[in-house]
Amino acid sequence: MATGATIHRFEIALADTDRGVYESLDLRVARHPSENNAFLLVRVLAYCLEYREGIAFSKGGISDTGEPAISICDLTGMRLAWIEVGAPSAERLHRASKATARVALYTDRRPDVLRTALVGERIHRGDELQVVAFPQAFLRALETKLERNVKWDVAVNDGHLFVTAGGQSFDTAIEPAPLFEAP
Repeated sequence: MATGATIHRFEIALADTDRGVYESLDLRVARHPSENNAFLLVRVLAYCLEYREGIAFSKGGISDTGEPAISICDLTGMRLAWIEVGAPSAERLHRASKATARVALYTDRRPDVLRTALVGERIHRGDELQVVAFPQAFLRALETKLERNVKWDVAVNDGHLFVTAGGQSFDTAIEPAPLFEAP
């Protein structure tokens, strides 16, 4: 018998002073059986850091290979941003960059490891693709507070991310970097 997705509820008070975004989010996020806790946390943090009108998790979840983990669409349904999570293939990034004006990648992997895996691969506008890598230590610490029902305070200030969960605070710098460094 196949195991179904686990639903996590995230109640998030988001205060992103860098972008002037202040929202209360109530998210129900399905965690696929093959998805580890770090990947789930990266998806939710990417949603917070990209939050704006028209944002949505993909309808098919992480198993939907034709859709991004997170999309931002305008009122007509046109996709404005394709947000990937994890370590997508070069083919997937290439397709995303051809289909959408802006592509971003959030990951729990080291950027140098991602670059090595993608070196020599064809990625349309690959030089424009930005990567935010969350440190493993930050994600492991935050995992200790992951439950089925989570309440977070998320703040972004001067390129720094602060998450308060279960009475503890966790923080890390947010340093978007190009997927490929200029020669």
